Amino acid sequence: MSDDASPAEAATPAQGGGWPLIEGWARASLTPQGPKLWQTLNHHSACLSCAWGTGGQHGGFRDELGEPLQRCLKSVEAIMAELQPAVSEGVFGRRSLAELQQLSSMEADRLGRLSHPLLLREGGSHYERIGWDDVFAIAEAAFRRPPERVASYSSGRSSNEAAYLLQLLLRAMGSNNLADCSDLCHAPSTVGLNAVFGSGTSMVSLESLQQADGVVLVGSNAPANHPRLMNELIKLRQRGGSVIVINPVIEVGLLKFGSPAFPVSSLQGGSEIASLFLQPVPGSDTAVFLGLQKALLEAGAVKRDFLAAHAEGWEALLEQLSSTSWDAITSTCGLSRQELEHTAAVIAGCRGVVFAWAMGITHHANGIDNVQAIANTALLSGNVGRPGAGTMPIRGHSNVQGFGSMGVTVKLRAEMQQALEQLLGRPLSRVPGYDTRALIEAADAGRVDSLLCLGGNLWGANPDSGEAKRALGRIDTILYLATKPNQGHFHGLAARQTLVLPVFNRFETPHRTTTESGNNYVRLNEPGSTHLRHADLISEVGFLAELARRRMGSDPIDWGRLQDPSYVRDLIGRTVPGYGPIAHIDATRQEFSVEGRLFDSPHFPTPSGRARVAPTPLPELALPGPEHFGGLGPGQGGLVLALITARSYGQHNTVVYKPGDSYRGMPHRQTILMNRADLRRCGLTAHQRVTVQGEAGALEGVEIIPGEIREGAALMFYPEVNVIMKAVVDPRCGTPAFKRVPVLVRGPVAATPASGAPQPPR
Repeated sequence: MSDDASPAEAATPAQGGGWPLIEGWARASLTPQGPKLWQTLNHHSACLSCAWGTGGQHGGFRDELGEPLQRCLKSVEAIMAELQPAVSEGVFGRRSLAELQQLSSMEADRLGRLSHPLLLREGGSHYERIGWDDVFAIAEAAFRRPPERVASYSSGRSSNEAAYLLQLLLRAMGSNNLADCSDLCHAPSTVGLNAVFGSGTSMVSLESLQQADGVVLVGSNAPANHPRLMNELIKLRQRGGSVIVINPVIEVGLLKFGSPAFPVSSLQGGSEIASLFLQPVPGSDTAVFLGLQKALLEAGAVKRDFLAAHAEGWEALLEQLSSTSWDAITSTCGLSRQELEHTAAVIAGCRGVVFAWAMGITHHANGIDNVQAIANTALLSGNVGRPGAGTMPIRGHSNVQGFGSMGVTVKLRAEMQQALEQLLGRPLSRVPGYDTRALIEAADAGRVDSLLCLGGNLWGANPDSGEAKRALGRIDTILYLATKPNQGHFHGLAARQTLVLPVFNRFETPHRTTTESGNNYVRLNEPGSTHLRHADLISEVGFLAELARRRMGSDPIDWGRLQDPSYVRDLIGRTVPGYGPIAHIDATRQEFSVEGRLFDSPHFPTPSGRARVAPTPLPELALPGPEHFGGLGPGQGGLVLALITARSYGQHNTVVYKPGDSYRGMPHRQTILMNRADLRRCGLTAHQRVTVQGEAGALEGVEIIPGEIREGAALMFYPEVNVIMKAVVDPRCGTPAFKRVPVLVRGPVAATPASGAPQPPR
C-alpha cells in the first residue's frame, strides 16, 4: 500500500475470503430461511452458481472426486435469492412500469420469486396476471411466424434437457437463431481452442489439475467468481507449486485467500495464492504470451521434439517470434523483458502447467487471438496432452457449457447436425443464425418478430444499454422464462406483448435434470419441491415440450412425449457427441465425463490428430484523444483511460447481491477504480465525483476510488456501466470488448491536466 493511502483505503481487507465468508454463512443460516438453505445445500443437485461445479449424486457439498466442503458463499447467495417469498400480491398491479424501471439490479432481485404468469400489453403501464392457456395461445402464435424471424436467448442456469429441447424446437421449425449468454463471454475460448485442438472446452479434469505443479491464471478474479477454484490453488501452493497471476488489477484474493475448507490458515491471515503477479496493459494479453514464447525460445526451452511429433504449423510461429522485437512486445504489454523472461523460466521449471483464464482474456476485440496465444504457449512448453497439464477456460454460469454441448449455438458441430437430421428425418436449415450481438442488430433492424428468453437478462448483459432497449422494443413478442424479476423484464420490453413466465429452479424442479461443469463433468440433479405456496409454476422442460406439441403436433417426432425428461435424455444420448451414458443415467445414477474432451495423451480431434499452431498478431491498442468524445468545453480535456468493466464480489452475472465491494474499497456501484499516478497526472483526488464519458453516453457523479490497478486503466461495475459503451466485438465470434472500453474521465474545470502534461501509458 502506498504512503498516501487514506484511512478509508487502509481499511480494505489484507486477504480475500476468511472471516467475512464465515460471517456470511452465519448470517444466512440465522435467517428464517436458514433451515431450508441447509436442506438445499445438501440436496443432490449441482450448485446454482459458477461452472466450476459441485453437488449432484455425491451430495451437495462434494465434488466429482468426492471431496467434502466444496461449497462457497456465492452458492449461498444464489440459493438465498431463490428462497425468497413470492413477489407480494399486487406489486405488479400497484407499481407502474415507470416505477419498476427505477429499480436497481439488487432491488429488482429482492422483489421476490415470480409465482404467476404476467403479461404487459402494448401501451400498458402495468403487468397483469394471466393464465397458462392464454400464455400458450400467445406463444404458439408467436412461434408460427416465419422461422428466420423467430429467435431464442438462453442462460446457463437451466438444464441440459431444457437446452436440448430449445434447440431442437427451433431447428425443427427451420431457425438457427439460438443466441446464448456464452456469446457474450467464452465464445472466443470455444472458437480459439477448436482452431488449435479441435475441441472447444477444457482439456483438464479436476483430477488432472491436482497433478499440476504450476498454474498460469489469466484475466480471472476467481476469489469472487469461482471461489471453489481457490481450494485447488491453495493445495497446489501447499505442495510446492507455482501460481502465476496475470491481471491488470491486483485483486486481494489472488494474493491471499482464506477458504473455510482450510479453517486454520483462513483465520490466520489466509493462504498464499500468487507466487508471481504480472500487471499488463488491458488488452495486451497476446503480446504477453508472445513475450513468454520468445523467452522460452531464446532460453532453449521450446519442446521442439514434442512439436514435431504432435503439432503442425509451429515453424511459422517460431519465425514470428524470431522476427518480433522485444521492444515491440514490451511497449505493447507494458511488462519488461526481465519480467517475461523470469515468468517463462518459472513455467519451464514446472513438471506440469495448467493455463487457466476467464473473461479478462475473452472480452476483447482480439479475444480469439488471446486464447490461441495461450494455447500456443502451452504447446511450445509441452504442457498439453498429459496429466497435470493443459488449457482450462473457467466458465461462468453453472451450466453454460452444457448449453453449447446440447447444440444451443450458431456454430453447430457437423457430427451433431447429421445426428439431428437423422432424428428429424430432414435436412436442417443452412441459413446462418443470430448470435447474441447479431440478434440485437437484427432486432434493431426490424428482422425479428418473436423471442423466447430461457433465463438470463438479455438487456442487462449487452453493451450499449440504449441500443439494446431500442432493439428489443422492435420485437413483436418476447417471452421471458425466469424464477425472479430482473431489470431486463422492465427495460427489455417488446413492441406488442411481453410475457414473464415463472419456472421452477434447479433444486425444486419436479423431475430429474442434468448439468455439465466447465471441466466436462455431467451431474444428475434429483427432483425437489418449491417452498412457494399457491404458486403457478411450470418446469422449463414442460413449457418447451408443450409449446413444441402445440406448434408441431407429432411431426416429425412425438413432441408430447418430450414432457418426459428421461425420453429427452434418450435423444441426447443418441445425438450429442460424447453424451452416450446419459441415456441410461436414470437407471445407473452414474455421473460421467463427456467422452473425447480430456486429453491425457497428445492426440487431438483434428483431421491429422495434431494440434494446429498459427501465429497471433500483436494487438493495436492506441486510445483516442479527448476530442473523440465530443461536447468538451474549454479546459475540459480530462484523461482518457482503458476501462475494464467487472463484477463486484457480491454479484453473479447481472444480479447484484451486495451494492459495494469491500475488497476493492468500492462502497457502491457508482465508483471508478483508478491508479494514484493517474489521479496526480490530471489533478483529481480520491473520492472526488467525476463524469465518465464513453462512446455511447456518460455517467455523472462517479466517485473515484484509488486502487492497485495498472496505470492508464480504470475499473467500473457491469452492468451499470454498459450504458456508456458501444458494442465493439471480436469479428470472428461476436463477443464484446468489455475489458477495454475507451473512456474520458473529467472533473470540474479546475481539475484538468496542466498544459503539456504527459499522457498515461496504454
